[in-house]
Amino acid sequence: MAAGIPLFNVVILQPHGFGASLCFIDHARYARHQLRRLGAEVLLSKNRLREDAVNLVFGPHLGFKPEWAERHCCMLFNLEQLGEGGAKLGADYLALLRGSVVVDYDAGNLPAYASVPGEVPIVSFQYAPYLERADAVPLEQRPIDLLFFGAMNPKREAFIRRVQACGRQVTSFNYPYFTEERDQFVRQAKAVLNCHYYDSSRFEQARAFHTLSCGTPFISERRDTTHPPAAFEDAVSWIEGADLERFFTDEFASPAWYARARGQLAAFRRTDPRAEWQRLFELGCAAYRRHLERGRAVPWRPLTLNLGCGVDYQPGSLNVDRLAAVQPDLVLDFCEPLALPLRAPARRGVEVELAAGAFTQVQARQVLQQARDLPVLMGNVLALLAPGGLFEIEVPVEGSGVAWADPAAVRSFNEHSWTAFCEHFWTQRWTTHRFEPAGVVWLDAAMAACERPKAAYMRVTLRKIETSLRERSRVRIMGPDFGGLPDDTQP
Repeated sequence: MAAGIPLFNVVILQPHGFGASLCFIDHARYARHQLRRLGAEVLLSKNRLREDAVNLVFGPHLGFKPEWAERHCCMLFNLEQLGEGGAKLGADYLALLRGSVVVDYDAGNLPAYASVPGEVPIVSFQYAPYLERADAVPLEQRPIDLLFFGAMNPKREAFIRRVQACGRQVTSFNYPYFTEERDQFVRQAKAVLNCHYYDSSRFEQARAFHTLSCGTPFISERRDTTHPPAAFEDAVSWIEGADLERFFTDEFASPAWYARARGQLAAFRRTDPRAEWQRLFELGCAAYRRHLERGRAVPWRPLTLNLGCGVDYQPGSLNVDRLAAVQPDLVLDFCEPLALPLRAPARRGVEVELAAGAFTQVQARQVLQQARDLPVLMGNVLALLAPGGLFEIEVPVEGSGVAWADPAAVRSFNEHSWTAFCEHFWTQRWTTHRFEPAGVVWLDAAMAACERPKAAYMRVTLRKIETSLRERSRVRIMGPDFGGLPDDTQP
């Protein structure tokens, strides 16, 4: 990175399996483009915060926890429509914004959370040169009349029906497409159609900047409360109220409209919000300097561990996997004995320490069926958990249709699979601690709670407890040796 410029980590928060988070890829790519122009090295990350970077977070309403900012330098980019008529996100999200370094795309959101609105940069998304293609299909030859993409609600359905009643075909998706897959359709459309989702009617900048940068005209509904950045005034075909029928009956797809649309695309290519992004950049650099001055505990000693994180990365936890390809915080094989305490560099830009009794919770979802040495793995988890700590497990059930769907599976499970680590702990040569069952939930193939006969998966909770004197005596009786005796050496 350039001297004095911190690393920028552009992060999209995505709850596991929540595809709608991928709409933020368009914003993240544009942020990367602008920050690179300002001299920064930029990473794009899914859920992965870094301690050695400015973390520019998209989608903070999807579960960002205030405590994450204690160890990380974070800037939250609000892209939600807030206030009257906007998204109903609750007091917790507004409190998060009030207590954080925030960037917004629309000044209309600021009264909902900003005590000093002038301190919140308003940053827009405009022409993205990396999206332009030299081989663009001429507008008149494109096979899609009008394309609509985005979440649907009754308000949008009614708007689209009005357009269709004018004899126009509106194409929409029956599956959520994002980024390059979606753009293949955008580039085949004569225009992309936009209508407001919320009553607040703030302009959907993301859909507009990306569409126009792809070389496709943008037609948008406009109401009294719609106040787009100046860059879009001459780049968008605006539809107001009753003018819709006239526009789509008489004007759209006419030679005059094609000529005007090309002029709008040319006008948009001249837009550049560099000054706005410069302010964001300077705010991030200042926040990172404060972050370094504040200091933090090194090494990092997390309290929760996500074992075999795979595609289910958990921000705030130590995410461990034996495969580097899934980008865990730490590459580690729990089927090998761990020498504790263990210190190692983590991907998140800090050294991490694993110590005996240091964790309050370990999670392993769809992992244990792959363990080639389950007793060693269970012993490692037992050692890392504090007394009373919980091991949360999710595994396929023996005999179910999904039991061997995982090509890496070497076993399946039933309710008796945990006996050797609980009541019969002595078979593992454990002495002072063991697990006890703390709960089981049977799940069907859709991961909904069900009765045992319909179960495809089981969610098991084991708790670490101290063994009793009677249990320790049992170890001495049943073990291959005496279970550990004093040396009795005299001084």
